[in-house]
Amino acid sequence: MQQLSQTEAVDAAIRGRMSVRAFTQQPVARADIAAILEVASRAPSGTNCQPWRVYVLQGASRDGLVEKVCAAHDAIRADPALAQGYREEYDYYPEKWVSPYIDRRRENGWGLYGLLGIGKGDKDKMHAQHQRNYRFFDAPVGLMFTIDRVMGRGSLVDYGAFIQSIMVAARGRGLHTCPQAAWNGFAKIIMPHIGAGEGEMLVCGMALGYADADEPVNGFVTPRVPVAEFTHWLD
Repeated sequence: MQQLSQTEAVDAAIRGRMSVRAFTQQPVARADIAAILEVASRAPSGTNCQPWRVYVLQGASRDGLVEKVCAAHDAIRADPALAQGYREEYDYYPEKWVSPYIDRRRENGWGLYGLLGIGKGDKDKMHAQHQRNYRFFDAPVGLMFTIDRVMGRGSLVDYGAFIQSIMVAARGRGLHTCPQAAWNGFAKIIMPHIGAGEGEMLVCGMALGYADADEPVNGFVTPRVPVAEFTHWLD
């Protein structure tokens, strides 16, 4: 088999990254997780402050968090007023959606739900699919990322580079990921469970493991706008 050039290998890892929503139960070696995090630690950050803090959940710690958050998610469905007790600490999404972002969001949502056979008014199936987030899509490894609240918004930009590095490094090892902002609203459950300090803020979660190739949901590929649509060339 022909060996990929350095450019081809890097491009393949980036292009091969996708948000996997069904994982196998195949364990992930601790050495592989540590190696991924070591590589990702080379991500750039303003003045090299390296604002990331990672909590790795496996086994009982993972299963315990899944149980707690799924129970809270079910309780909110039974009594929507309870949602007021679960608030994100920062605005991941805008308060008001506008085009073209709302159009892309809808295309993504209905494309996924259409593949899964979930109709627009099927609240039971929507709830079940949303809860798949809180089961890490069955991945054996869950990651929680936190940051000290004293840090500025620029550190979230640094964090994005770190998280992308994790996902690309995972692909280089045959693993897949799914970055998850869905966890953010349940920070008051997550933070004490993982032992985070009072000065920390939840950034997001991530599922890590081996993709289940037999699950149709993993055939869902999100579109990207062409380079010409978001690039301005200045000569």
